[in-house]
Amino acid sequence: MTKTPVALLISGRGSNATALIEACKAENFPARVCIVISNNPEAPGLEVARQAGLRTQVVDHRPFGKNREAHEQALHACLTEAGAELICLAGYMRLLTPWLTSTWAGRMLNIHPSLLPSFPGLHTHERALEAGVRLHGCTVHIVTEGMDEGPVLGQAAVPVLPGDTADALAARVLKQEHRLYPAVVKHFLDKTAPACQGGEALLVG
Repeated sequence: MTKTPVALLISGRGSNATALIEACKAENFPARVCIVISNNPEAPGLEVARQAGLRTQVVDHRPFGKNREAHEQALHACLTEAGAELICLAGYMRLLTPWLTSTWAGRMLNIHPSLLPSFPGLHTHERALEAGVRLHGCTVHIVTEGMDEGPVLGQAAVPVLPGDTADALAARVLKQEHRLYPAVVKHFLDKTAPACQGGEALLVG
């Protein structure tokens, strides 16, 4: 089968990137990783990608100072040169500008550790516990200009247990992230229901 070239963007350990890398090894998975890019030269996920035999690139944001768009133009050049047709943000800790989100509109996915629209942004597990919710989880969505506001492609939920800490809850959510992201990418590229129908796909585990 013809596999879609996908770029993975990371800033840290890249555990979701690892899950996608493993999924792409399957013959019937519709994607292949064409490059793994990080804004952080020390990101552990880069070595994971190298060990998997994948091409890696660092586009450090620091030399660009406050000029986010200039950094993203350098990033875009790397993506284009690598032949990427889809971007998967996998722990990429940069707030993106409208320039990049519009350039890649409909071709950039993100995984967020909450059941959006609840708890966009950072510190989602602590906020979920403070709010006293009974269900927490993760969401894969299309990236748009608004932070964590894009159309939902799939969600996975976990129960919030008595005595939960943010770390314990985060660990359970992360297991679901590793299941959800590859599943949604597959549905998205295959254009099959239900994962392409925003808000309809909910996996509970």
